[in-house]
Amino acid sequence: MAWLPKRRREDRQYPDVSLRDEVNRVFDEFFGRSGLASPFEQDWMPAVDVSETADTIEVKAEIPGVDAKDIDISLTGDTLTIKGEKREEEKKEEENYMRVERRYGGFRRMVSLPASVDPAKVNAKCKDGVLRITMEKKEETKAKPIDIKVE
Repeated sequence: MAWLPKRRREDRQYPDVSLRDEVNRVFDEFFGRSGLASPFEQDWMPAVDVSETADTIEVKAEIPGVDAKDIDISLTGDTLTIKGEKREEEKKEEENYMRVERRYGGFRRMVSLPASVDPAKVNAKCKDGVLRITMEKKEETKAKPIDIKVE
């Protein structure tokens, strides 16, 4: 595989680098920092969980360090969009950083919903770095039991 870059010397001194980190580094070098060609600069992407009950759909997004005023949530059809920005803390002049791994900057996460929801019945709460968005399904998409007549 000639297109894979050789390991850099500084990488060899950190044996705890996982295969995932190595693959991410290769893609970052090949495609650029975000890995996606997009007009929207994306520095990081929050992880999400999507769950469904008979009446609701819930999306949980990990957004540690993001202020609620810096988050925009929108619903277009069956797609939920979460946009925001994690602002970088001020660095003090006298501090010398050995490693900086935390990500800052803008993000946008689009989630395809498994059913249509009522835009008027969307509730969003943020607690302990987790954004929880609860959406009520539209009446026509809720499962309805059908009685079977016995003859």
